[in-house]
Amino acid sequence: MTDFLVHLVCGSTGAGKTTYAEALSKRIGGVRFSIDEWMTALFWMDSPQPIEAAWSMERVERCLALIWSTAVRVAERGVPCVLDVGLSQAASRARFVGLAREQGLSPQLHFVDVPAQERWRRVEERNRAKGGSLPFNVTRAMFDFVESLWEPPTDAELAASHGVRIS
Repeated sequence: MTDFLVHLVCGSTGAGKTTYAEALSKRIGGVRFSIDEWMTALFWMDSPQPIEAAWSMERVERCLALIWSTAVRVAERGVPCVLDVGLSQAASRARFVGLAREQGLSPQLHFVDVPAQERWRRVEERNRAKGGSLPFNVTRAMFDFVESLWEPPTDAELAASHGVRIS
């Protein structure tokens, strides 16, 4: 098993967060929560075209709230939870680390660290294969926009959250 009950997976677009989260969940006997799966199942079929940021973010926040409340109930029963919910900025990671600690749950950050050039190659491959966790292709403009927002965890952040770096 694991000493940590809340595992927070972060990395930028195409890093392999979902693949890593799936493997981690199996290895520790945990329950995985994926924002992409929840958004796809609950909202993408009704999304405006083109997708509007405000429309998306409102629904992402709803999903995050429900994912968190469900994860807390699972973790309180001693079952580890793996959150694959984006966490592309330091503030969002600090938010979930803080929420976990407020609930008396031990969090651990997992940083899937892959260079941008390799991540873009993976995104292009996923787009061609029409696979992955998103129901749409990620364009270069989308990738670059998300990349401009990405804040990799610092060494201090990793240390404070019992973090591990996966390369």
